[in-house]
Amino acid sequence: MEEQQKTHLLQRVESAIHTIRPYLEADGGNVTLEDITDDLVAHVRFHGACSSCSMSEMTLRAGVSEAIKQAIPEIKDVVAIN
Repeated sequence: MEEQQKTHLLQRVESAIHTIRPYLEADGGNVTLEDITDDLVAHVRFHGACSSCSMSEMTLRAGVSEAIKQAIPEIKDVVAIN
């Protein structure tokens, strides 16, 4: 993936995450984008309460992944790396 294209994707994914961040922060957690692979998989990291919550998988699928894929359909998958 070209560097300029990757930078643009990173910015778009960050914007999508920003839309759900207040909900995570309200529960004492957060999420950050760590990387996007060449095969268009976004790697995110949960922080705070989200990193140890038993519902983090559901948060990943129903919240984070859904927000990212809805805003950036070319993203193939979203994976938590912690």
